[in-house]
Amino acid sequence: MQLIYTPEQQAFANEVRAFTRETLDPAVARKVLEGARLGREDFLGWHRSLHRKGWVGAGWPREFGGPGWDAVRQHIFDEVTADEGAPPLIPFGLRMVAPVIMAFGSKAQQARFLPRILSGEDWWCQGYSEPGSGSDLASLKCRADRDGDHYVVNGQKTWTTLGHFADWIFCLVRTASEGRPQEGISFLLIDMKSPGITVRPILMLDQEHEVNEVWFDDVRVPVDNRVGEENKGWTYAKFLLGHERTGIAGVGRAKRIVKRLWHVARQARSDGRPLIDDTRFRDRLAQVEIELRALEITLLRVLAAEAEKKTPGPEASILKIRGSEIQQTLTELTMLAAGPAALPYVREGEAGAPDVPWLSDEAFRFASGHYFNFRKTTIYGGSNEIQRNIIAQHVLGL
Repeated sequence: MQLIYTPEQQAFANEVRAFTRETLDPAVARKVLEGARLGREDFLGWHRSLHRKGWVGAGWPREFGGPGWDAVRQHIFDEVTADEGAPPLIPFGLRMVAPVIMAFGSKAQQARFLPRILSGEDWWCQGYSEPGSGSDLASLKCRADRDGDHYVVNGQKTWTTLGHFADWIFCLVRTASEGRPQEGISFLLIDMKSPGITVRPILMLDQEHEVNEVWFDDVRVPVDNRVGEENKGWTYAKFLLGHERTGIAGVGRAKRIVKRLWHVARQARSDGRPLIDDTRFRDRLAQVEIELRALEITLLRVLAAEAEKKTPGPEASILKIRGSEIQQTLTELTMLAAGPAALPYVREGEAGAPDVPWLSDEAFRFASGHYFNFRKTTIYGGSNEIQRNIIAQHVLGL
């Protein structure tokens, strides 16, 4: 199974590759390919370059400033830029809150927020999970009490990815306690510079600072920053999660890793034998590549439906499950391929990895860091167990 692009689509792929090689800072590309830590400006510099080209907001309709690409062009763009080592475009604004504002926000909210998301002026983060309220999101306790033309927000959010870089956070908050838990939730847009917000780092297993806990202490938020109706936020949250789970598939990045693994597997090791001679390794890598190609076709179907303004349904759960499992398998295979070089985790600025003559690819210096980091992919965006329940209920009718 293989995608065959038309001459026009291939010409677009060549254009994207040429632009990326000409524009992307080589130092940033090296960080991406090695798996090193990226700073705020590493992400935003690439975002701004794409914005000047008119290539930000791949899935956005033209009326909101997007390029109006079809599903195949979106996919080509993601695949080529990932292959060249471009940083991912941060999804919290572009692929998560922006579709919610387009679908449910007021005209004033669309005019205020969407252009700044597109240009990269505003960095967004997500305020969904809380201690004790992750996959069971409807049990959230962070409150927003009405006080005139403001809400007063108190509570905590956790696992807030890159929240220490963010200008804004979109939050699910409890505005009513009566009835079913899902019926008392509202969707607020909150300025991270508001008095009363505290961001505290959470160091992960690999000792990286990627996620945070965010505390709200009498934070005043204008009612005008509520998206849609009060107590209807659960509807908007489910809409957003469909877009988030589509993005978790990560097909472009996974294809880059598969290609790199095949390359390394063919190199002679210190014993003179290439890793590809190991039947178990070769079979596992071939199997995950087959699964990735099947995932790629499913992703294109979902993107095509989105282009027709169809909200991602249970198929987004399939993308989330298979994408996260494939990513985890690839980090395991990378550890095996790295061999001795996988033992240490080398933080940026510290001593280099041990010299392994047969392993010339720098990307494998950070194998253990990738392995630890990707343990979380089957949990965030709604755990894979929850996704299987969604499929059972909405696809199989169980």
